[in-house]
Amino acid sequence: MPLPLVAAGGLMRGAQIAAVLAAGACAAQLGTAFLPCPESGAHPLHKSALTDPRFVRTELTRAFSGRPARGLVNRFIREHGPYAPAAYPQLHHLTSGLRKAAAAAGDPQAMNLWAGQGHRLARTLPAAELVALLAAELAAARASSGPTG
Repeated sequence: MPLPLVAAGGLMRGAQIAAVLAAGACAAQLGTAFLPCPESGAHPLHKSALTDPRFVRTELTRAFSGRPARGLVNRFIREHGPYAPAAYPQLHHLTSGLRKAAAAAGDPQAMNLWAGQGHRLARTLPAAELVALLAAELAAARASSGPTG
């Protein structure tokens, strides 16, 4: 029996979901798409950074936690990312106070701003509306692709 394949990474639109399902995935997982939703627990600075012109790219880094995660490139990642040790959870605990202080000071340059590569396509909608929109986009993409044999 084949294992189920769940597609993840960079998915932000219904047409992208349709594409991965057509390619053989049984499901699609979206993360960054839901970060700006009001229901998200992300800090308001984190949410606004997704579309802030100062944060144009992401990269994998161990700078904040000691294990690889994709985040918006900010000053902290530029200055410390190349030197960060693979030391999870110690580095996570070491940077915890710094991250909290940066958030309290309104400084996104020293916060962990986790985000996927599709962050620029993020939409600020309530989660239920986003799910409904994604479902409508998925249906439209499937309808425009014609019959699937």
